[in-house]
Amino acid sequence: MNTFIYLSIYFSVMPTIGIADTTFARYNMGAAAVDELKQRVNAKIIRVTVPGIKDLPVAAKKLIEEQNCDIVMALGMPGAKAQDKTCAHEASQGIIMAQLMTNKHIIEVFVHEDEGRDDKELAFLMDSRTREHAQNVVKMLQSPDQLIKEAGTGQREGFADAKPVGQ
Repeated sequence: MNTFIYLSIYFSVMPTIGIADTTFARYNMGAAAVDELKQRVNAKIIRVTVPGIKDLPVAAKKLIEEQNCDIVMALGMPGAKAQDKTCAHEASQGIIMAQLMTNKHIIEVFVHEDEGRDDKELAFLMDSRTREHAQNVVKMLQSPDQLIKEAGTGQREGFADAKPVGQ
C-alpha cells in the first residue's frame, strides 16, 4: 500500500479527545485523564485548563468546535459550600447545553470536595473517578457495545459499584 494512502487512512480514524480541567481542583485531574487515555487508546489529546468549573462549558465547546474533538472530558472539583454546589449545578447545565449545541458528548467528571472523609480519600476519589470516566470515553469511541452490556449493572466511577436490583 502506498505510504501516503496508509498515513491518510491512519490519521483519518484517530480520534481527538479534549480534556478541560481547572486550577480550582485540589488534584491534577487533567494529568490523570491524559495518563489513562494514553494507556488505552491511540488518540490525539488536547488539554486546556481554566480557572473554575463555570468556565468548563465554553472550554469544552471550544475544544469541539475549534479543535475538532470527537469527545471531551470536563473535569472539576466543586467546593463543599452551598454556593459551590450551585456553581456546580450551573456548570452542569452549561455542559449539557454545549453538548446539545455541538451534538457531541462532554463527559462531566465532578468530584465534590465533601465527598471524601479526608484529603487521602478525596485524592483517591479524584484519581479513580477521572480514570474510570476516561475508560468510559474509550468505550464510547471504540466499543459502544460494551456499554450496552454494562447497562443496569450499577457501575459507579470512583467508589465501589452498586449492585443491580430486580434482575
